[in-house]
Amino acid sequence: MKTSTTKHSFFYRNGLSLVFITMFVCALIAQAITGWHEHNAERKQDHAAPISLATYLQSGHFVSATFENFESEFLQMALYVVLTVGLRQQGSAESKSLDEEEEVDREPKPGKDAPWPVNKGGWVLKIYNNSLFILFLVLFLISWWLHLYGSWVDHNEQNVLNGQPQDSIGNYLTQANFWFESFQNWQSEFLSIASIVVFTIFLRQKGSPESKPVDAPDSETGK
Repeated sequence: MKTSTTKHSFFYRNGLSLVFITMFVCALIAQAITGWHEHNAERKQDHAAPISLATYLQSGHFVSATFENFESEFLQMALYVVLTVGLRQQGSAESKSLDEEEEVDREPKPGKDAPWPVNKGGWVLKIYNNSLFILFLVLFLISWWLHLYGSWVDHNEQNVLNGQPQDSIGNYLTQANFWFESFQNWQSEFLSIASIVVFTIFLRQKGSPESKPVDAPDSETGK
């Protein structure tokens, strides 16, 4: 692989991550503000006093809504990373070749430009071989727990406002509400993966690394 010697601006070199991080922060702020207003409207209907934005950001309503979405995204990426190792889809730009050896399958070789775990070898390299999947899996489990915690806190808050007894987190885990929140997000993530896997067989986007070349045949697998 050729290394570019051209000097580029910081934004040119990092534009993709900077734009998506900026959009994430803006959307999270918008979610917090609109969620705060929605939550206070619900509290008003229950004849409860409104809460401040600072208090709302620590509430079960905000924590649950935020990590419910994080959870599904990290689950999507963990499964996508690990399942594309062994599974194929003929004609998809998101699949490895059906027959040819892929660059990502070659054994790592130590060298001055190789990441330090490659040069270290041993168990460190074994973990590094799967570090992307491990990270997404850990982030999924953390997000799943915080979603459960936030949803449980919000559930008990509603119980208190309605004069009902509070549930333990174990008891809440057996109820349909938490799992409904999870599955409605999980199914959308599975659909989005299936969509890009299948649609890249027939459709193109010139210049995108997520697409095959415009003139590539539909039966060509990989980029």
